Amino acid sequence: MNFPGTIAVMGGGSWATALAKLLLENCESIIWYMRRDDRIADFKRLRRNPAYLSDVIFDIERIEFSSDINEACRNADTLLLVMPSPYFKAHVDKITIDISDKYVASAVKGIVPDGNQLISTYMQRRFGVLPERTLVVSGPCHAEEVALGRQSYLTVGGHDLFMAEKFASCLSGKTLKTITSSDVDGIEYAAVLKNVYSIAAGIVHGLKNGDNFLAMLVSNAIREMERFIYTVYPRPRQICDSVYLGDLLVTSYSRFSRNHNFGSMIGRGYSVKAARMEMEQTAEGYYGTKCIHEINERYDVPMPILDGVFDILYRGINPSKAIAKMSDTFI
Repeated sequence: MNFPGTIAVMGGGSWATALAKLLLENCESIIWYMRRDDRIADFKRLRRNPAYLSDVIFDIERIEFSSDINEACRNADTLLLVMPSPYFKAHVDKITIDISDKYVASAVKGIVPDGNQLISTYMQRRFGVLPERTLVVSGPCHAEEVALGRQSYLTVGGHDLFMAEKFASCLSGKTLKTITSSDVDGIEYAAVLKNVYSIAAGIVHGLKNGDNFLAMLVSNAIREMERFIYTVYPRPRQICDSVYLGDLLVTSYSRFSRNHNFGSMIGRGYSVKAARMEMEQTAEGYYGTKCIHEINERYDVPMPILDGVFDILYRGINPSKAIAKMSDTFI
């Protein structure tokens, strides 16, 4: 098989839709798994995703839709995972066929709940996918800007850089540039942490603490990210690279950031429960905060921003008090 072969997009949200758009600029056809038959029927009729990025028109003759995850996996060579992390296991644990010989690329911006495993680690342990056949796709990149055709950037991580470059070529285009990296675990952890810090940035925005304060928060957040990632996965990396700092910046500041918007509602006085109910899409950082907090119980890395967000989301601490406490640690 000439890698990546036939690619299956596994998920039906905005990020999956954006990545499918990019793939179809470079691939003859794709498989697209969505769990709902009615959503697939509407997609075929309208030639666009009826629920997400609905302005993007697709050549549906080049898409093999399926609501059967095993059928999608059986017919694909490479699985591009794009499900929200809270529902990830509910999807992939329906896979009953042997996928150990498949290539798996994760664009999931979260951790598998319960066991607090990285997506790539879960696929390796649960399904026997080889580490060298595992890839990760990360930002800085918002699905909405991809759909608008704005200049965007993605990082593709893989233990085998040649494979990473081959997969990156399937996503590259006139308005999408790709970068490759071998820091697979580091990229996955950064993708989780930037969502946590984006919630903090949103809370600060909602509290109207100002841009000066927000700059201090973000500059301390990248230090905190570096401490944690180096402790759990020590290897050389440049934390100012776009996949770390760039993704943190765009998620913390952009109006497209659902985590920032979630935090902003809390800063403006919404309860955590009310803010979650108000969100139309999943704020991955809500779940990522708990996962990283539990992981850090083993490592005990100083993480005052993470701890502050955890206190607000899970312990009911007043946002103003939690932000003031974390700000005492800023340097």
